[in-house]
Amino acid sequence: MAVLLLAEVTDGALALDATAKAVNAAKTLGDVTVLCAGASAAAAGESAAKIDGVSKVLVAEDPALGHRLAEATAALIVSLAGDYSHIVAPATTDAKNVMPRVAALLDVMVLSDVTGVVDADTFERPIYAGNAIQTVKSKDAKKVITFRTSTFDAAGEGGSAAVEAVSAPGDPGLSEWVEDKVAASDRPELTSAKIVVSGGRGVGSEEDFKIIEALADKLGAAVGASRAAVDSGFAPNDWQVGQTGKVVAPELYVAVGISGAIQHLAGMKDSKIIVAINKDEEAPIFQVADFGLVADLFQAVPELTEKL
Repeated sequence: MAVLLLAEVTDGALALDATAKAVNAAKTLGDVTVLCAGASAAAAGESAAKIDGVSKVLVAEDPALGHRLAEATAALIVSLAGDYSHIVAPATTDAKNVMPRVAALLDVMVLSDVTGVVDADTFERPIYAGNAIQTVKSKDAKKVITFRTSTFDAAGEGGSAAVEAVSAPGDPGLSEWVEDKVAASDRPELTSAKIVVSGGRGVGSEEDFKIIEALADKLGAAVGASRAAVDSGFAPNDWQVGQTGKVVAPELYVAVGISGAIQHLAGMKDSKIIVAINKDEEAPIFQVADFGLVADLFQAVPELTEKL
């Protein structure tokens, strides 16, 4: 069997962490061919070729593939699909936009957020905010899958796959780019950061969220937030961690003023070490925390930042 993996390419550069984890998940299914697509993708292709487990890299460069336009990317994948039994991608925002379109064009089901591979036809995925694992068997001739990368280790480097250029089938003209609005930050990207410091409703205000940011900056960490904090206007939407936000699994997750609602836990409970700071000793977050501190965050966090 052969697998076509859509790599995560941003502004011509490969998102190595997400792609390498997806490669590790996919290589149990067969030989992995990585597709790097974009207005500029040659550099991404060279990086993908070095990932261990990649047998071939396809590079598609076309202006129609730029600016994250899903329709053109989906048309490209479908034009290449004939040789592959599995079409997969990391479960990123881009892939969640592209892969359902691919499945629809191929008239097959899409298996989203897969966390385990049982065999070539059978996969595991979380349901009920991660409280149950569903085993799904697909009879489709082609399987379209997104892998939740937080549950897989990244494939190492050391590969030397051949790189081949492919042409895009043309712009289907279903969408067009108007402008990008991107929040610039010197901090690590939330979903790939090794350390994440998140604040919740208990932080109290947007102004007080600065103590969360100060601790994160001291640790070289990304900043996250619970949905309650985002809905209250304390933090921007792209910081949200949880079932309806981003799923993270860093080496260290520090939850400050977060009660631990089930929807938030679904987005971070795979973190290697969880530290919780909350003045309510009955808060559910302490049930999943490796280290818990029952304290007033406005005293504990600045003191922790100072000692660091």
